[in-house]
Amino acid sequence: MAAVERILILGAGFGGLELASGLSETLGGDVDVTLIDKSDSFVFGYSKLDVMFGRTTLDAVELPYREIAKPGVRFAQETVTAIDPAARRVTTDAGNHDADILVVALGADYDFDATPGLAEFGNEFYSVEGAERLAAILPGFARGHAIVGVCGAPFKCPPAPSEAALLLHEDLTARGVRDACEISIVIPFGTPVPPSPDTSAALVEAFAERGIEFVSGRRVASVEPGRAVLDDGSQLPFDLFLGVPKHRAPDVVLASGMAEDGYVPVDSKTLQTAFPGVYAIGDVASIGVPKAGVFAEGAARIVADSVVATVRGGDQPRPYDGRGSCYIEFGAGRVGRVDVDFLSGPKPTGTFREPSAALVAEKHEFGSSRGARWFGR
Repeated sequence: MAAVERILILGAGFGGLELASGLSETLGGDVDVTLIDKSDSFVFGYSKLDVMFGRTTLDAVELPYREIAKPGVRFAQETVTAIDPAARRVTTDAGNHDADILVVALGADYDFDATPGLAEFGNEFYSVEGAERLAAILPGFARGHAIVGVCGAPFKCPPAPSEAALLLHEDLTARGVRDACEISIVIPFGTPVPPSPDTSAALVEAFAERGIEFVSGRRVASVEPGRAVLDDGSQLPFDLFLGVPKHRAPDVVLASGMAEDGYVPVDSKTLQTAFPGVYAIGDVASIGVPKAGVFAEGAARIVADSVVATVRGGDQPRPYDGRGSCYIEFGAGRVGRVDVDFLSGPKPTGTFREPSAALVAEKHEFGSSRGARWFGR
């Protein structure tokens, strides 16, 4: 076996969990994997919408990291305070960690200060805390104008703002107050899901059927009491603002010297950074795929194969293809799916599967299978 033994994974989201699971599955105790995250539990991104609309509670969807029990893997609940990619040394609030291979999977943070007034006069639903707050606020909204507004791109899970608007319509309808409410969605793209015209067309049609105003090619630049100011200077009055904050790499990554233009550049085929033995996967990386868990998961599989080849010898893995599938809530007990290929062809392509009850079951299986793989549930 080669000298590589210590694998350090920063971040226990889709990418970090899949990478730790893949390495344990293949290498077991042959390597020492340390998985670090500041949180004590994992929550699927789509579960935030379920919490927000009262479909479930946060306690019901949290997967505690203490349940991770895999050969060769140790979880440490610590906060990363410094990264030295050249030395592959990481400092946390509990001490120092040295690695033979370092994988940065710390995701993207929310930059509330980038949108003046968002924290004071609006609400956001992209954090667990924000979704929980809205679960208490939404039942009291029965009249007026609601805006689902994106404050900057790129942002995690591109279909999520559309899902929020459609599920808000469903919630208001179920409560018998939809006629007293207006809903608008503001998004910086020309279409809801640019790589897939069919998906975008289905969403725009769903907006029109439900009387949801679709404001495309605009972002929310600031939030004032009772009104959202868009980047072209136009204003939209609101009684309820549901925001998607601007995203950025975590401060500790920006301070490490790894980032360019806000994120960590990587080789699109191997996920390697400019620093030997250092990889970046998921939302923290700049690679040309959406910031969504399924793409982090796919990247993690490539890195796992690369680590296995390094440790045991053998050919390096196939290149990362940037393929992934995203489920989209349309409401009324139906879920659609878009299958997207970002890197294997000359341009990104997407295939849409019409909303159905069958895809609701498939989405549930998507989550339960990963819960079982990562946490043994």
